[in-house]
Amino acid sequence: MAKLLIIALCALTLGVPLLPAGSKGMSAQDTKTIREAFDALYRFQFDKAHRAVDRFVAVHPDDPLGYAVRSSVALFQELDRLSLLEGEFFKDDEKIKDSKRLKPDPAIRQLLFQNIAKSQALAEARLAKDASDTNALFCMTVTEGLRMDYLALVDKKHAASLKHARTSQSYAVRLLKVDPEFYDVYCTTGFSEYLLGSLPFFMRWFIKFEDTEGNKDEGLRKLQIAATKGDYFKPFAKLLLAIFFLRQKEPEMSERYLAQYEALYPENPLVRKERKKLMELIASRQAAQQLAR
Repeated sequence: MAKLLIIALCALTLGVPLLPAGSKGMSAQDTKTIREAFDALYRFQFDKAHRAVDRFVAVHPDDPLGYAVRSSVALFQELDRLSLLEGEFFKDDEKIKDSKRLKPDPAIRQLLFQNIAKSQALAEARLAKDASDTNALFCMTVTEGLRMDYLALVDKKHAASLKHARTSQSYAVRLLKVDPEFYDVYCTTGFSEYLLGSLPFFMRWFIKFEDTEGNKDEGLRKLQIAATKGDYFKPFAKLLLAIFFLRQKEPEMSERYLAQYEALYPENPLVRKERKKLMELIASRQAAQQLAR
């Protein structure tokens, strides 16, 4: 479920000169526009992110990437509005499993699913012509992950969300076979590995993910690849690692990744607040350990 910090959902700083793996063939201006969208997303400046996407779509109405990014912004916006991005939520399994359906914003929901549908229709048309189209495979990976996140976290339909988790993983595996250096996709494969590894052993007999063994350490390793070498999702991978290390009761590691994220996006109010909580927890533990000596 934590992949929502997916989606989008999910960019290096604007000064990086290299084209991201998913935008080969894009002009420098187009690449800059997509980077601006992700940059604003990671700062939680959602209106600014939407405006950047609008500029890209106006120039490239037939590119599935713009609609996938817009969907990611919409999901982040809704999760932030519902306070589902806070550390306490992901640390408490009962909150995640809580069957009480939340009250989604109907306008954001419509925006999210309309753009997912548009992105997938364009991506599938491209894949029908070229099954190795990395941009299309990337968009299918992302949008299936977005469906999973919304179903699991907002609609509380956890069983239904697994279908989209598996589909997202399948597209990610296909993409990495075409381009093993498409490092953003390691967010998906790492998340899938960690998710399956977090399930009770007997459930793994019934829930299968392509090219996934359910090894949590391997999941963390893949996420660290994305956090080090990724492009659009490099900051997102840092958030996922912070969440997973928090769940493993390793606050020092969690704080380390939040610090890296905050260094890139100091304006983000949620990350600043969550890091402060972690620093207080670490200080409290250290004080307790000193008293016990």
